[in-house]
Amino acid sequence: MIGTASALLLLTHGRIAGISGIAGTLVQAPDRDRAWRFAFLGGLVAAGVVSAMIAPAAIGAPVRSPLTVTVAGLLVGFGTRLGSGCTSGHGVCGLSRWSARSLVAVATFMTTGAITAVIVGRVS
Repeated sequence: MIGTASALLLLTHGRIAGISGIAGTLVQAPDRDRAWRFAFLGGLVAAGVVSAMIAPAAIGAPVRSPLTVTVAGLLVGFGTRLGSGCTSGHGVCGLSRWSARSLVAVATFMTTGAITAVIVGRVS
């Protein structure tokens, strides 16, 4: 579904579906760009809500405290700015366009994620 949404956004609006870029520039976007940004982000939220209602066990309970999840989210946000994009922008859209920059970014995301998972797994 992510690939289909990304392809449709590229075909209909000529835009790359990087969630951090869509959300990060929502307030600054020209009026003509706000509607599709709200719709795209609203669809993401709606999909999560519907999934939680239909199959709550598939989502499960949080495995970390709200503080840990908040700090992790802020670190991810910082990383997306540092890496000039997020996993959806680089991983789904960038790699499909054969972007060398996206290949480096995805390799960095995956390596950092694996190292973090090992460290957090040993600490907790």
